[in-house]
Amino acid sequence: MHANCRRSCRYNYGQPCTFNARTLASQACLEDLMMQARKNKYDVIGLTKTRRHRALHAVFETGEELFLGTCDSRGVGGVGVLVSTPLAMNIDSYESLTTRIGRLRLRKCGLTPALTIFVAYAPTRATKKRS
Repeated sequence: MHANCRRSCRYNYGQPCTFNARTLASQACLEDLMMQARKNKYDVIGLTKTRRHRALHAVFETGEELFLGTCDSRGVGGVGVLVSTPLAMNIDSYESLTTRIGRLRLRKCGLTPALTIFVAYAPTRATKKRS
């Protein structure tokens, strides 16, 4: 058993969520995300359309972890994950594979199997049709 996962070995993965962030480029937007997330029960929140130009990995005082990838040069895309406190100790890695795909790996802990979560941003068509 891995030393960092002793407390959560009976943990069953359960509450995945998604959130179309629109933008998480400013500190105020990050604070709003955290406030909204704490109002809900979640394990992992997949974040899309974050529009950040710099990657971010933040560990909060509460133990939650936030990983944000970057958008493309036009300010399009960007994905990330917010991981709850009980699950954060099982994080193996987070990687932004592209500006539209992220991968969170959670390690095996006791009887709880390893898990890989993909977050994908799939934009919809523009509402205005070109003439």
